[in-house]
Amino acid sequence: MVPKIRRGSRTHGVLVYLFGPGKRDEHTDPHLVGSWDGFAPDPGRDTSPDPDPRATLARLAAALDLRVKQAGTRAPAQHVWHCSVRTDPGDRTLSDAEWSTVARRLVQAVGLAPDGDPDGCRWVAVRHAEDHIHIVATMVRGDLRRPRMNYDYRKAQAECRRIEKEWGLRRLKPGDGTAAKNPTSAERFKAERVGRSETPRETLREAVRQALAGAADEAEFFTRLRDKGLRVKLREAPSGDSIGYSVALPGDRNRDGTPIWFPGSTLAPDLSLPKIRLRLADPPGDDPTAPEVGTGRTAWPPTAQGRRTATGIAERAAVVLDGGDDEAATQLVGMGELLDAVAQTSPAATRAELAAAARSFERATRSHIRAENADARAMRSAARGIIQAGGALGRGEDGGATAMLLSTLVLAAITAARWHSARGHAQQAAASRQTAQHLCAAYQQAAASPMQALHAHGRALPEGQRRGYEITIRAALPHDLPRTDSEAQHDALAATLAQAEQAGHDPDALLQQAVDMRELDSAENVNDVLVWRLRRLADLPAHPGPISPLPKAGTGRTAPPARRPGVHRAPPSAPRPDTPDSRNRPPRR
Repeated sequence: MVPKIRRGSRTHGVLVYLFGPGKRDEHTDPHLVGSWDGFAPDPGRDTSPDPDPRATLARLAAALDLRVKQAGTRAPAQHVWHCSVRTDPGDRTLSDAEWSTVARRLVQAVGLAPDGDPDGCRWVAVRHAEDHIHIVATMVRGDLRRPRMNYDYRKAQAECRRIEKEWGLRRLKPGDGTAAKNPTSAERFKAERVGRSETPRETLREAVRQALAGAADEAEFFTRLRDKGLRVKLREAPSGDSIGYSVALPGDRNRDGTPIWFPGSTLAPDLSLPKIRLRLADPPGDDPTAPEVGTGRTAWPPTAQGRRTATGIAERAAVVLDGGDDEAATQLVGMGELLDAVAQTSPAATRAELAAAARSFERATRSHIRAENADARAMRSAARGIIQAGGALGRGEDGGATAMLLSTLVLAAITAARWHSARGHAQQAAASRQTAQHLCAAYQQAAASPMQALHAHGRALPEGQRRGYEITIRAALPHDLPRTDSEAQHDALAATLAQAEQAGHDPDALLQQAVDMRELDSAENVNDVLVWRLRRLADLPAHPGPISPLPKAGTGRTAPPARRPGVHRAPPSAPRPDTPDSRNRPPRR
């Protein structure tokens, strides 16, 4: 049940609309279902011998405005309180008597007409559709004083939540005042008329978020906005300093032919210029995609390297969120930037789901919790690296690195939902769960090719070698995780362990390290999560490519012996990347 409150100054005009046909002839059988005294004239159900709906409507408006006129200049200029209340499409149809109860409870809750107060404000409730009513009240009491209307929207929301619980209706998530403003009805109708799939407000909000993702400074942010083709207007103080900005879509004009501007603060609370400057106060690093010098790490293509770097940073952000500290609020903001960066550089196959994930998580980045001392530079640096690397291909190493990142982001989104739920942030928790669903769908698309190749590698392993890795896997997995009797479920994991051992790693120790990184209970597919953790830890290609014969691990045996559960080898010495490969040596003369 959703209340929507407006203020106005024309009682008669509101009533004319409510008892009229509507903008699209959507109003059917308009009539009163309740009023301040139960005897208000009803233009929709006039039973007089010679009914005149217009005259009855004028009498109703005059009755509502009586105290306003008596108060004279003491009456508020915006004296009309107008509240529409709508049920969810899945709810049952309420009767007129039930809607009358809803109206009476709401005017009591917000302080217009307290129960038992003979001087309460005058009000009526009009029903012209099955799923909603409109409450119209004039804000002058019988003693000609103004009612106390502080926090009327929050009070109306709270009363609707109580009604939902008592009547068995769909219970909506309580808000906390941090959500972005929804498009108005006029904006939605205009978008439909011109053939837009969304309103300019929604398009601009997403464009501003994407321009902000990983931006180094204010100048770069505004340059990105203009590069997207948006109109940008800065608001300056007398000193010449910028104190705000507005954006507009090209071609979006009002009836006078002037552009329709949206200030950043009206797009979302955190997109005002002061809030953006606070975020830009933590500048990202210069080149987060560059491999570490002197570590022997492979120099992957820039798009793949950016995603691999972001995977490790997202993994650490999930650990911070798991810790439950309020400083994790900054990680949520950084994760939002990371999702915006991935969404605008993703392959075509995953672009729609990732854009939906970024839009959903936008709600999860805002709450009343402020992190004072947290450092967001790592997350912003990862987002910047992805933007600078450009669009990723949906195949090869780019596709595998995208799947690696998405697997971690799914777990991070689930962890964000837990973090919000622990603090009673119902809307943000729901947004995080919705984000995880979109990310899961995108992951299935991105991981199809690399996981298929890994399964093929695993099935091509010698039987004894595969048995040995199977024992290692079963010993390392936590005992409370669901088990499967099908060894084929571990083909990709066995192939990864074989490739890690070929690269000089101890598979037992490496797998245990991957298991211990963080919990696996929230993972939908534990094997996939471990595969990507192992490939990142061992610096293996994210996409293994076609099958090629795997060299046996350096003992000369045809296959390593089966390892007993719980028994691990000593960690090998660090691999030497400069050791020449015997296959590449020149032939003996």
